[in-house]
Amino acid sequence: MPKSDLADARAVLLDVFDHAFDKRSWHGANLTSAIRGVDATTAARRVRGRRNIWEQVLHAAYWKQAAMNKLTGTLARLPRRGSNWLMPKDITEAAWRADVALLHDVHRRLRAAIATIPVQALDQKKRWLIHGIAAHDLYHAGQIKLLRRLVK
Repeated sequence: MPKSDLADARAVLLDVFDHAFDKRSWHGANLTSAIRGVDATTAARRVRGRRNIWEQVLHAAYWKQAAMNKLTGTLARLPRRGSNWLMPKDITEAAWRADVALLHDVHRRLRAAIATIPVQALDQKKRWLIHGIAAHDLYHAGQIKLLRRLVK
């Protein structure tokens, strides 16, 4: 793919990535809007054995970190113990806000990594991974919106 096409591809990838996480979307909730207004008690409530909202948030953060590691060739870890489906430490508003902030922080760092990948290194596998993490955000946004309705 020519360099100019790769630069355009990166712009599209960042656009998709942004809309799945925190920019206005035509389809409804992105991940950020799905958790807006959720309190710690609601986030921690389990419905019929399903993963709760809090676990969904930490899961999304975990996989954003994993995607960043693949894109950058690093082995960084989240500042939380565990993998894939992490559990909330304490069911407090402060702990919930800290975990939401963690999600936003890892998203910001992943976005910065995507924006700085040299365009010639933006191969099909990396583009596929970036599309995938955006789709993952939207999938979990839908899960969270469903859980919000079920916990009422």
